[in-house]
Amino acid sequence: MAVEGAVGTGGEPESSDSLRTFGAVVQALREHAGLSREEFGERVRFSKHTVASVELGRRMPDPTFVDRAEQVLGNTGALRKAAGHLARQPGLAAWFRRWARLEAVGISLYTYECRVVPGLLQTEAYARAVSLSVPPIPDEEELNERIVARLARHELLSTRRKPPCAFSFIVEQSVLERRTGGTEVTRALLDHLLEVTDRHWNVELQIMQLQQPVHAGLDGPMQLLETPENQWFGYSEGQENGRLISDPKEISRLHQRYAKLRSQALTPEDSRGLLKRMRGDL
Repeated sequence: MAVEGAVGTGGEPESSDSLRTFGAVVQALREHAGLSREEFGERVRFSKHTVASVELGRRMPDPTFVDRAEQVLGNTGALRKAAGHLARQPGLAAWFRRWARLEAVGISLYTYECRVVPGLLQTEAYARAVSLSVPPIPDEEELNERIVARLARHELLSTRRKPPCAFSFIVEQSVLERRTGGTEVTRALLDHLLEVTDRHWNVELQIMQLQQPVHAGLDGPMQLLETPENQWFGYSEGQENGRLISDPKEISRLHQRYAKLRSQALTPEDSRGLLKRMRGDL
């Protein structure tokens, strides 16, 4: 399973050297200013744990973090320039990278998932639980790279993108009922899904109920993406592989299936109601 859904359970991760280098620069400037991580965190209004994660190269720095760090550390422009060279896809499986590059510029993205919550909607704890569930179990460095990759991709949901991407997600109820990671992880995940759909007007989430006698997604998960040039691509993946789809006939078939899935799943409003009920039952 590629990292899009699972935040990496295999594949060939990209190097995160640029993240580690950026973190080392932050740490050096912070120490030169005579600030502890806690003091620096208070000034940039991020926790000392976030500061540590950035300095150790385990987390993609938020643009707000970069701007505030610049102000605190002398406004040299060094951090802003360095941030522009960060590798924004550490931990991505080799077969997923081409799709990830399309994601970065897409204006429409449709996702149907029947195995795990899509990576763009996962919490850190859920991503960690998924990644630790599927053998071979990663070492700490690889695991952290996968988590960084997931967190970095969350930027794609931003309505500040020009133009913002329109997202449609259809997720099987069984994926949420599985309680991957345990009850606490699932509770936080449901809270996160409700928050994302409430806060992002460009994100539509539909839940496919457990009982669905006629189901257009029986061939497995799929994604469809529209580029700024209005060209459509598809993506599908399985065990240790993924496939980018560009053939117009295949794309047409995927569109037909996705349209049918949308009609079979609960409406976005009813899906939020189901999520709230599931949250209340935990």
